[in-house]
Amino acid sequence: MFFSLFKKEKITVRTMSQYLAKLDGKITCIKKIPGLAAEYSGFAGLAPEIVNVLKNKGIDSLYSHQCKAISLALSGRDTVIATPTASGKTLCYNLPVINSILNNKDSRALYLFPTKALANDQLTEITNFIKELKKDIRCFTYDGDTPSQQRREAKNHGQIIISNPDMLNAGIMPHHSSWTNFFRNLDFIVIDELHTYRGVFGSHLANLFRRLERICAFYGSNPVFICCSATIANPAEHAEILTGREMVLVSKNGAPSPKKEIIIYNPPIVNKRTRIRRSSLFEVSRIAADALCADISTIIFTRSRINVELLLKQIRKEITSKGGDPSIVTGYRAGYLPKERRKIELNLRTGKLRGVISTNALELGIDIGSLELAILHGYPGSIASAWQQIGRAGRRGTLSSAIMVPSALAMDQFLSSNTEWFFGASSEIARIDPKNPYIQVGHVKCSAFELPFREGEKFGGEDITEILDYFTEHKVLNKEMRFETFYYNWRGTSYPASELSLRSATPDVYTILDISIEKNPRVIGNMDKQSASIMIYPGAVYFHGGQSYIVYKLDSENMSCLVKSAVVDYYTESKSSTHITVIEELEKTEFSGWGEVIIATTPYMYKKIRLSTHENIGQGSIDLSEQTVETTAAWISMPEDSLNNPELKVGMDGLEKLLKNTAPLFLMCDRNDIQVHSRLNDPYVGHPAIFIADNIPGGVGLAEGAYELQDKLLKASLDLLSSCSCSDGCPACVGAASYEYDAKSIVHNFISDILIRNRENRL
Repeated sequence: MFFSLFKKEKITVRTMSQYLAKLDGKITCIKKIPGLAAEYSGFAGLAPEIVNVLKNKGIDSLYSHQCKAISLALSGRDTVIATPTASGKTLCYNLPVINSILNNKDSRALYLFPTKALANDQLTEITNFIKELKKDIRCFTYDGDTPSQQRREAKNHGQIIISNPDMLNAGIMPHHSSWTNFFRNLDFIVIDELHTYRGVFGSHLANLFRRLERICAFYGSNPVFICCSATIANPAEHAEILTGREMVLVSKNGAPSPKKEIIIYNPPIVNKRTRIRRSSLFEVSRIAADALCADISTIIFTRSRINVELLLKQIRKEITSKGGDPSIVTGYRAGYLPKERRKIELNLRTGKLRGVISTNALELGIDIGSLELAILHGYPGSIASAWQQIGRAGRRGTLSSAIMVPSALAMDQFLSSNTEWFFGASSEIARIDPKNPYIQVGHVKCSAFELPFREGEKFGGEDITEILDYFTEHKVLNKEMRFETFYYNWRGTSYPASELSLRSATPDVYTILDISIEKNPRVIGNMDKQSASIMIYPGAVYFHGGQSYIVYKLDSENMSCLVKSAVVDYYTESKSSTHITVIEELEKTEFSGWGEVIIATTPYMYKKIRLSTHENIGQGSIDLSEQTVETTAAWISMPEDSLNNPELKVGMDGLEKLLKNTAPLFLMCDRNDIQVHSRLNDPYVGHPAIFIADNIPGGVGLAEGAYELQDKLLKASLDLLSSCSCSDGCPACVGAASYEYDAKSIVHNFISDILIRNRENRL
């Protein structure tokens, strides 16, 4: 009956807010973003042939930001363009590159995209432009799927090579001698989706570009960098750390933008005492199913792989119950095999699929056609990501709508109650650490394979003598004199780039094998080692493609996980014990600090949680060895008299929950990129302390950021707490209410005392 009502009153993008108002949740905000007119600024001195093609496409003038970026690139300035989604950033690099080739047929350009899908999209776009230009400009993708004949063509004749960082690392730079002509004439390096190169991936990329600079210098080229980014707080600084170049920032957008309606819809409270709300997953499933049954093309974003699978299962179930075709929606995430993802992208573009559920994998500019509705299942973890996801609807200039459905997490509920904070917040700082030893050492090894290091030569401005001497001692390098100068020459037998994963600080990845048919096991996915111990332990439920599997064996020797298909109505969640040891303090104040730590984690049990009600229906033990990681952490000590406070544990537990939610907002990271732990009496600090640790081996700058921003994190936690409508604590702030303690007041007092103490200490 519910759906039949909306069949009569057909849901459209224009009536989305009226539809939501009839549900039993609460609309906390409707933000209408007006359309903006374009600002134009000529053709930036481009060749007449290019101008003619643009005019034939109906472009009588470039947008102001395009004109400025093109002029800078053509004058040899390293440039970063940071304008909103769908503002025409592609022309900012395609046009100067093509213009340069028209002036000099030997000119070369390297385009780098974070994924193959983006690279293939770009090939289509630039090839179509070149066809209209009627010029012989040779453009190739070069990745793991490129046939060998085409690879030879690309090396010998390619003027524009479109690739990805992984291929540059393992397939191009180690073989630079067969790319001599390309590197000798390399005029432009294009880095798109710059904002995605943060954390581990970004730290790898910074080292990758240092290797690339060495090769370019060897062949005598000095290419101009053109970088494109979504809106982040530090695009120029971030690009400079990544590339080692001084950047000119272009951030004033001249592109028009269509009208957009953004709605924040909070699920209804189902238990007034505990303030527990109906599952956001089921609310999203209901809304998405109704939209898809009304033929509204929809993208649903969620934060985790498991949620992609849970949403897919539930949305298909809802669509089936309404008499619709469940095959019109599918999932999309890391862990799906490349061929599977390419098919999904094609089916979205052609309209065969009307909906897709994705992690942030589809935030980027992959062409998946024109979408009318974006649904965000929870706050994605950063302002930049939220706007990228919202921007995925209405990319063809049409009216669009976006709905954010907050989860029960504290930060989600804070944003739901304080919508002006979300819409008025500045974007976050992208953080990387090129000097992370786990990352840098591998790249120095690869760079030594590519070209000998001269004694005293720096790598990205860093002295690497200690690393080179280590490799010499272990017979990977030879230190030899040539022309009165010592050189470190490669002598190893391995191929180092093949051992280096750019997506993790450590290279270990588990292959997930479906052994449901014993004689025909098949690979269905993969997972990094750090995630494996808490997600694919024996007894765990693993979801893939809307199907559920039970994990039977985690084989650490062969790096494989064996699963069997199973129909279950629950998912699993692991519990771990953690111990932190500070090994070196890098900076401190009287009450806080940050430094290098060892974190030892032992998963010991898992809970079975029913999909429909989220109730605990069972548990099991986990028998896996302790996992240790050397990383960095910031710590904040509690006031001296807190040890004698009987409410200490309640206060510490509540503050831990709050910081787990507020810290990612300021550090531009996922909740899973950090660990937050409370210690009732830490032996190093000497007082009760809260640790905010980087979850990446070696750290990528998140702990240092937490140390520098500790007062902001605490104030945001206080704001979150104050804005929560509960009386004494709930899952949306400090955890479930307790009959014995007023946890909300206790945590509020803890934070206030710390902020007062910090302020007095600075006076």
